[in-house]
Amino acid sequence: MGLLGGRVALVTGVSRRQGIGYAIASRLAGLGADLFVQHHAAHDAAQPWGADSVDEVLAGVGAQGLGVDLAEPDAPEQLMAAAVEAYGRVDVLVCNHARSGGDGALGELTAEMIDGHYAVNTRSSILLAQAFAEQWSGSSGGRIVFMTSGQDLGPMPNEVAYAASKGALSSIVATLSYQLADRGITVNAVNPGPVDTGWAGPELAELVNERMPLKRWGEPDDAARLISWLCTDDAAWITGQVINSEGGFRR
Repeated sequence: MGLLGGRVALVTGVSRRQGIGYAIASRLAGLGADLFVQHHAAHDAAQPWGADSVDEVLAGVGAQGLGVDLAEPDAPEQLMAAAVEAYGRVDVLVCNHARSGGDGALGELTAEMIDGHYAVNTRSSILLAQAFAEQWSGSSGGRIVFMTSGQDLGPMPNEVAYAASKGALSSIVATLSYQLADRGITVNAVNPGPVDTGWAGPELAELVNERMPLKRWGEPDDAARLISWLCTDDAAWITGQVINSEGGFRR
């Protein structure tokens, strides 16, 4: 049955076959998990990289899914309820979603920009963790994985709102893991480092390549291997951690 046979995983941000979310979902499915995924194709359609066919994405990972904008305050609860209705429960939650674009440097920011990033990247992830815990009835094996970034390791120029929202998310991991440990739920976060999902232009791509020991960006599956492992029983003794998986990226 695989390491996750008989378990249900909810993965957010699964809208593009080139994305990290798709790689995570593929890995979890390969380990035997039943999948429910969140997608928000409208976000990708507004970005330079564009959106994929949602039907093709769902078919590719063998998942049920729901299209919902996690910027909406009640969206996390709606998403968790839909996953529970589909499968009866959720054992694994991977918050892979993130808001991209619409950011700036100090001097270019507005309250709307900051609040928009916080709502999607931080608030919705915490509310999803809360909804996960409310439906959880097991005594062990519950898994929550957040996605953070490299904001604690070096500057992120022109991405103040993004860095602030991801920094808040990584800072809450210890607190949430403390509260949920007695219930058999682990809470960790992964910083996947620079990952090639088709968003970087040639100049940035070359800059990162020169700072990577292997002279390449990370691939979505580099992050997915670690994240899927954190969801298994082999990682039962790991909680409250922010794990950097950057391939030796030299800032």
